Amino acid sequence: MGRPLAARGRSVPAPLAVLLALVLALLAVPAPPAHAAAPGGPASSVDAYWTAGRMEAAEPVVVKGQEPSPPRPSAAPVPPSHPFEGLPQVGTFFWTDGTNTGRFCGGTVVRSPHRNLVVTAGHCLRSPDPKKYLSFVPQYHDGRKPHGIYPVERIYLDQRYYDLGTDGGARWDYAVVRVGPREDGARVQQVTGGFDLLPYPGYDHPDVRLIGYPGSSDTRYPQPLDCASSTHRYTSTDPAAPGDFLEIPCAGYIGGTSGGPFLVRDFGGYALIGVIGGYHTGGDTPDISYSSYFTLDTALLYLHAVRGDTPAAPRTAS
Repeated sequence: MGRPLAARGRSVPAPLAVLLALVLALLAVPAPPAHAAAPGGPASSVDAYWTAGRMEAAEPVVVKGQEPSPPRPSAAPVPPSHPFEGLPQVGTFFWTDGTNTGRFCGGTVVRSPHRNLVVTAGHCLRSPDPKKYLSFVPQYHDGRKPHGIYPVERIYLDQRYYDLGTDGGARWDYAVVRVGPREDGARVQQVTGGFDLLPYPGYDHPDVRLIGYPGSSDTRYPQPLDCASSTHRYTSTDPAAPGDFLEIPCAGYIGGTSGGPFLVRDFGGYALIGVIGGYHTGGDTPDISYSSYFTLDTALLYLHAVRGDTPAAPRTAS
């Protein structure tokens, strides 16, 4: 059954009070906390483990749209996507569990005081165990790690996303990831630069850049996809996955592209206004993708990561 047509809505400006509160909170940020025990292990270990051969052999993991449905009817053609060598600020994750090795989801370096934060989709990292050598590789393409490799240290998800699951919690399908420095001690933002994280960006944007790492094994040396399109508001009619989401038409965004950024131009280059995820973990067809809408909840999650607070976690059964 095809997906219902999106409900179009007007842009919603960012409340000044929210942004002011975030700025004041950041001004009070303490010095960088000591590194937590890293799921990925020390930088030297992950760099040594992730050789070009292992990265090339990593099987893409499909996490966008687990149950494909036929494309919905549309009056306008869907903008095409094309492979390219990527951007320094956008990368993908690698992991191994000792038996299988995988590459999955996209992530985007965002500006932060300690220059060590990456934003991706929550469903990508909701259950990271038993992944080992879990690492972020900016601008990965063609079996290369041009800016080095950064071990994942902490994963920040909204507690409601853990509690409600990928459908019920679709409005909070985003994650802020703290990564450790690469082998030479450089932090990721020092090396690649970063984009602004923009809460309350509005829904209607005429020129959005969508980047995603496709989960296809058709090519031995995968490259990310790039597409220019517009976003609109989509109000879910699925009672199991309520909420309002950013919607974007872009052809070819198959499973695996989750976590890829929605980018708009700003004074600093680009701002991040969404990541592939949210409604049905990013969409049920390759030509339409979604994002949770960034709000104060997103800004607070970012602040928790900046401060090095203890992350939320799945609740244990009582």
